[in-house]
Amino acid sequence: MKDGTEIPPSNCDIGAQYKPGLAQNDEKPTIAMMNFGYSAGQTLATKGAFDVLQAYGYFNDEERAVLDNGEDLVGENMNVLWRNAGSDTPTANLMVEDALDRGVDAMLIVTTQVTQIAAKSTLDMDDPPLVIFNVVSNPYVAGIADAPCIKPAHISGSQFLAPYDRIVPLMLLQDPEMQVLGTIFTSNEPSGVFGANQITAVAESLGLQIERASIVSAADLTLAAEGLVSKGIEAFILPTEATVASGLPAIIQVANEHGLPVMYTAGNAVYRGATIGAGVYSYFKEGVIAARMLIAHLQGEIDIATAGINLQNDMSVGVNLDVAADQGLEISAEVLAAADFVVADGQSSEGVTPGLPEVNPYLEDMTLEERREADLAFLAALHCTEEMIAEQQAALEAADG
Repeated sequence: MKDGTEIPPSNCDIGAQYKPGLAQNDEKPTIAMMNFGYSAGQTLATKGAFDVLQAYGYFNDEERAVLDNGEDLVGENMNVLWRNAGSDTPTANLMVEDALDRGVDAMLIVTTQVTQIAAKSTLDMDDPPLVIFNVVSNPYVAGIADAPCIKPAHISGSQFLAPYDRIVPLMLLQDPEMQVLGTIFTSNEPSGVFGANQITAVAESLGLQIERASIVSAADLTLAAEGLVSKGIEAFILPTEATVASGLPAIIQVANEHGLPVMYTAGNAVYRGATIGAGVYSYFKEGVIAARMLIAHLQGEIDIATAGINLQNDMSVGVNLDVAADQGLEISAEVLAAADFVVADGQSSEGVTPGLPEVNPYLEDMTLEERREADLAFLAALHCTEEMIAEQQAALEAADG
């Protein structure tokens, strides 16, 4: 690490006795891989990042097995501090503080909550670690950055923006007579508030009535879902956010009791009981993008200060016919035609599995030189020029009036 300090051996106990031997030098960076929770999406994003790092030789097979077991790594070419907050915000604060105390060189962060904490904690540091985020719905609403090229010099990443303008209309493809939708969001999660506002705006533009329920924690989900049912909703449509994602089973239990479909804004949600999942195409790709940024920076090929924030919002749709049958629903031919994969009789099309709930969550087979060339071409498109910065600054000033 930067100061030669040690890092803890386990991602589960931040207060554990520290184990010696994880010092680093300039040739061997130490990174912190940090997730907010244990959802399938976060797992896929982590896999994407680790796959790229392994492809570049930062891990061998034995070291990768250590990481896949959720353990810290003292590696030959990279040390990894592996942390997960278990969907608990106080724990997320502690794990960021812990990583900074250990002097990590970079944080690879999945989800908005941890990125917000890391951004705030490092903003006034003289020599902050890199903060490279992914699976963040709106870094601008969340206060992480002002625009793709107007951001703290040590921060960049990928915006995972659900295409709500294409997601909400799927509900009318399922039932053209539908009139009332219900949504639930966490009041202190910017991604949830933003998503609920987007759902509301699109639904109302389509002539749909939207009933909203805000919560403070996952413990409120059952009561919120029952409250929406009492208001006569005909389906649940839920924004992309960590608390609702972690508590999805509670909402689904209420929905199933009343025969109501549940759409969550991620395709892989159909493996957690959602009737329809529709959202950004690939969590796996989010991790790939973050690792591309980290590696190129470590190898001196880009400067994170001038690497703009990526935007990913291609849509993927999944349908679970087993869940629909349990709810007494028939999925329309139009929705089935839009689906990238379908679950029926416990089996999925397109090779999608509960463990890897996306179509083709694997790196393309290519040589290292081919991969480096492709990665640098991708990153070159994100480079912030002076003209881009000036244009984005002018747009911000115009928006402020």
